[in-house]
Amino acid sequence: MKSRDALIRLKRFDVEEKRRKVADIEAMIGDFNHMAVDLDRQIAIEQERAGITDVNHYAYPTFAKAAIQRRNNLTASASDLAAKLAAARGDLDEASDELKKIELLEERDVERLRLEQGRNAPAELEVVGHRVAS
Repeated sequence: MKSRDALIRLKRFDVEEKRRKVADIEAMIGDFNHMAVDLDRQIAIEQERAGITDVNHYAYPTFAKAAIQRRNNLTASASDLAAKLAAARGDLDEASDELKKIELLEERDVERLRLEQGRNAPAELEVVGHRVAS
């Protein structure tokens, strides 16, 4: 039983670690998307200020070009993280399933032990009662 307790603690730690990893990746994706929206707004403001929306125009604002590149990089990074998020969620689901299996085994063993003790208790009382009567 002790080794299974240690295994359950280890699996719970593993599940929590994977849950934190999923949350971290989700937060990073959210941050990247938020920054990309901010850059979109800055690009629109710069284009409106310059009066030029054609990126290939010779007088297109340099700041807007740089912001577009940063936004594209953030979007690409968010896409890469989305794939990592899917893998991390799969790992979390797998670890959670393993933990549930081990916990169910532990519950089954505890119930079996309780039933065995319940069956043995009347026999033990009978032996004790027989000794007292003798």
